[in-house]
Amino acid sequence: MSDKYGITQDGIDAAMQVKESYRSGEPICVPGDPARILLPEHLINIDLDLTQFDDPLPLALMATRDPESPMALAAATRLSPQAEHQKLVAGVCGLVGEKTRHPLVKRSIELICENDFSPKAIAFVRTRTSQFIVETRRQYAAALKAILRALLDGDMVPSDFVTQFIELTEAGNLQSDVRQKLVTSLLLSENVRPGIKFLMLEHFNSFPTPTRQGIIQAVAQAPESRHIDVLKEELRWIVSHEKQKRQTEKLAAKRHSRTPAKGIH
Repeated sequence: MSDKYGITQDGIDAAMQVKESYRSGEPICVPGDPARILLPEHLINIDLDLTQFDDPLPLALMATRDPESPMALAAATRLSPQAEHQKLVAGVCGLVGEKTRHPLVKRSIELICENDFSPKAIAFVRTRTSQFIVETRRQYAAALKAILRALLDGDMVPSDFVTQFIELTEAGNLQSDVRQKLVTSLLLSENVRPGIKFLMLEHFNSFPTPTRQGIIQAVAQAPESRHIDVLKEELRWIVSHEKQKRQTEKLAAKRHSRTPAKGIH
């Protein structure tokens, strides 16, 4: 499909990729860099080339379906300028405003549409979006500090801490290296009980791949000690178990593909 109407085949493919990421729970990564999770700051930066993710459809999908308001709002802000001279994209923007799960996205789209996609209105929304992203991240960082203090003071049970920790790091759209450093600091800390560390490792596969890789590397390079050795062994078991699981799934898929289709004889 040509880009005559502002939508390309690459954009359609990218939208399918975004849809699959939401379905599987895997993070959306910066195109060409699978180690970097796509963040609201990337979307709000108009000087950053996001290749196929700059097309209207993947941006519309993020603005509509992303579970976090900062990401959805940033996607809507990046989408809006493309609608100024494209009726089809303007229609897509209007649909985003109707279908999005986020009231802030809805209000921002309404404001931009009411002003006929004027650069002034779009710039206003972009400024407000940038402020919202910064404030939201500050709130998540404060919440993380609060639950850690509650855990160390004995005011929060370990299972609640681990659950809230994972939810906050996911909702805060933290970069992989930041999330990895937070988890690693907990795993390597002598002030955190071993039981809490093992609870964290029970959720290891819920972390994005770049985060998991960083945690494994950091633990592997940690100074030798009894509790570090136990963590290393636990991580080896998790990685080995996951590898066996993937191999089993591949073999099952291969057998299925070789099974002759039943036809009419």
